[in-house]
Amino acid sequence: MILMPSRQAVIAAALAWRGTPYRHQASLIHVGCDCLGLVRGVWRELYGGEPEAVPGYTPDWAEARGAETLAEAAGRHMAPIAPAGAGPGDLLLFRWRDHLPAKHAAILVAPDRFIHAHDGAAVALASLSPWWRRRIAFAFQFPGVTD
Repeated sequence: MILMPSRQAVIAAALAWRGTPYRHQASLIHVGCDCLGLVRGVWRELYGGEPEAVPGYTPDWAEARGAETLAEAAGRHMAPIAPAGAGPGDLLLFRWRDHLPAKHAAILVAPDRFIHAHDGAAVALASLSPWWRRRIAFAFQFPGVTD
């Protein structure tokens, strides 16, 4: 457990999840996780226990609720930052369409690369292409992160 993690500690914790299969609602390294489970696992590595219990959720939870549930939860425990100012080690939240709440989470590992879990694939690195950049809705910094 690291109480004042560096950006590199966040990145290293996230990269350790590479290859973990996608499993909805799971958060076990090398066993299974979804995008939130990846973030939860990195949090546990850095800070110990999770900051709050995560209720069960369906794959269409964001569309069904119509609220920024994921962003609100992140904002309770992390420092909001401007998406344009996000750097390696920061959390990005994406929305699939302009009128929908953000429901996909990833961790930036380089200015143009992020790591995420997505349905049908293992946790992997991806390019922060224009397609992804257009969909960034929120960014947050893990608590106490140092450069």
